[in-house]
Amino acid sequence: MISANNVTLRIGKKALFEDVNIKFTEGNCYGLIGANGAGKSTFLKILSGQLEPTKGDIVITPGQRLSFLQQDHFKYDEFMVLDTVIMGNKRLYEIMKEKDAIYAKEDFTEEDGIKASELEGEFATMNGWEAESDAATLLNGLGIETDLHYKYMKDLKGSEKVKVLLAQALFGNPDILLLDEPTNHLDLDAIAWLEEFLINFDNTVIVVSHDRYFLNKVCTQIADIDYAKIQLYAGNYDFWYESSQLIVKQMKEANKKKEEKIKELQEFIQRFSANASKSKQATSRKRALEKIELDDIKPSSRKYPYIDFRPAREIGNEVLTVENISKTIDGVKVLDNVSFIVNHDDKIAFVGANELATTTLFKILAGEMEPDSGSYKWGITTSMSYFPKDNTQEFDCDDTIVDWLTQYSPEKDVTYVRGFLGRMLFAGDDGVKKVKVLSGGEKVRCLLSKMMISASNVLILDEPTNHLDMESITALNNGLIKFGGVALFTSHDHQFVQTTANRIMEIVPGGALIDKITTYDEYLASDVMARKRQVYTMAEEDN
Repeated sequence: MISANNVTLRIGKKALFEDVNIKFTEGNCYGLIGANGAGKSTFLKILSGQLEPTKGDIVITPGQRLSFLQQDHFKYDEFMVLDTVIMGNKRLYEIMKEKDAIYAKEDFTEEDGIKASELEGEFATMNGWEAESDAATLLNGLGIETDLHYKYMKDLKGSEKVKVLLAQALFGNPDILLLDEPTNHLDLDAIAWLEEFLINFDNTVIVVSHDRYFLNKVCTQIADIDYAKIQLYAGNYDFWYESSQLIVKQMKEANKKKEEKIKELQEFIQRFSANASKSKQATSRKRALEKIELDDIKPSSRKYPYIDFRPAREIGNEVLTVENISKTIDGVKVLDNVSFIVNHDDKIAFVGANELATTTLFKILAGEMEPDSGSYKWGITTSMSYFPKDNTQEFDCDDTIVDWLTQYSPEKDVTYVRGFLGRMLFAGDDGVKKVKVLSGGEKVRCLLSKMMISASNVLILDEPTNHLDMESITALNNGLIKFGGVALFTSHDHQFVQTTANRIMEIVPGGALIDKITTYDEYLASDVMARKRQVYTMAEEDN
């Protein structure tokens, strides 16, 4: 068990947390949620001892080991992958190195023998002989192939390092496990493996994630940070959302009844306070009136943007025809004779690990890149807006937010433009901020404002959920569900894909395309894995 007792953290005059008291018990997986800036990652750092609170303390059951997901991807560059994972159990790794140092001595003494014997006993107690195989099992489960286990961390790609650090946090069955955005940069197979690992994990887990599907799958309780306090709710994320909304609704209804009672009492008092025969009743009602207290309903600190894509023109039956598009990048064929026809009611999710292929296809369809061969044709009724994965060039200027958005607006009126910015939570002086200094999430909200103001009937979105908080993801999700046009998109957010798409496409290694009219969950549950292997084999044979 780990608990926070009267924890307060002040940054300057602002209290990020105020007298927080909470216990996290064994056998539960807690989803730590809250608006951006609420202090989710900061609270994990307090729990892990990386950050000292201004007041209060953290108590861990004596003898229990705490493990957390490291965020520094370069910290272990000079270590081998397998060793990096085993470092997740600090004491075990120390014993291994101390043993190796003793056995490497040329002048091995009796004292060294006694020390080695003690270390061997502790090593066996900690299941040290299984350490390498356990570490390898974790790595393989997360998709790190065996031939990488003995390489140095500096030789791995960024996404591979993330998986190794996650394996390090999971290693050795820690009593308390703290995970800050563990699904970031993981592919679908690795996320599915992690879900099963946490579902079967018997100890205490506290996880921060923007992935609603992930939280629903693994969490038994939700710890909600709001107004510098943390409130526990039983159940997963959806249960929290329904419960929190129900509580507010019940409080409002109770207040409404109280207000009606107050009005009734006030009218009686006003009417009969001067009446001698009714004076006792009026006095009694005054006492009753003084006892009625309205519930203090604080609005949540969460802010949901309003995302509503309204096409200026209805889309026709002919939307997009793609014929035999091929593209090779840096000697690798990422698109190989890709062909498909988009219908007027399609919302197509591009899924799978081949992200470069999807980004390349989107750039071609948006007119930002030429195919090596093949062609595509947009219907005459279509108007298209494109959301790029890399938005660096979009904001490489000295424009203010208002000026930047105005250039894309059919109406140049400032009030009209500011209306769209207001929907995306840019209020007041935010409009004069320079776009080049915006955060990642703010830039995404700017791009979504641009797409709304353009009033297009076709949207191409390449990872729009990156950098967004859960409230903005929910708003975008709802906006796309309501959208009356065509959408081509990709996202790592499972729930976003499942609730939006009616058609799934995957570009497999080698550049060939799988195309199914189905939901995402049905796609994952189908025989598609066998078909993917078949398509991959055919592509390899063709090459």
